[in-house]
Amino acid sequence: MKVEHLPHYTYEDYAKWQGDWELIEGIPYAMASPTRLHQRFVFRLQRLIVQILEEKQCPCEVLSEVDWVISEDTVLRPDISVLCDGGNEDYIRETPVLIVEVVSKTSKKHDERTKFEIYQELGVPYYILLYPEEKILKVYRNTSEGYIPLENLRFSIKECPIELKEEEIWR
Repeated sequence: MKVEHLPHYTYEDYAKWQGDWELIEGIPYAMASPTRLHQRFVFRLQRLIVQILEEKQCPCEVLSEVDWVISEDTVLRPDISVLCDGGNEDYIRETPVLIVEVVSKTSKKHDERTKFEIYQELGVPYYILLYPEEKILKVYRNTSEGYIPLENLRFSIKECPIELKEEEIWR
């Protein structure tokens, strides 16, 4: 049942808002400000991924906290996105090859369910959930059956092998 009197927001509306928001099918979701712990792990993992891609000479770009405009009424802001298809816009339009979300108590349901389903449906090849408080890292690969968890922290982006080492992440 669709309730017609509820507002349906678009990217045009979203672009005018103050603060941190995501927009999913016209519904706004407020985002909590990141904590120091959250930012520490975003920076650390982003730096590790950049280092690996540069060593392998992979023509990919690693971005943090950049809007992914999926459609006129859906905008997400992944913690980390890896893009390999260029693009010069102020926001992401193409599907990232890897997305990382640093999971907190306030974002857990959103990252594990809502974003998980959206990223899976949109064909994001790899999705990483990083739980800094528990020191857990979950890597998922998108298959014809949907996301499946990887047994180890090795995978390839655009023929570039990536191996994440837990001791470097949790140090």
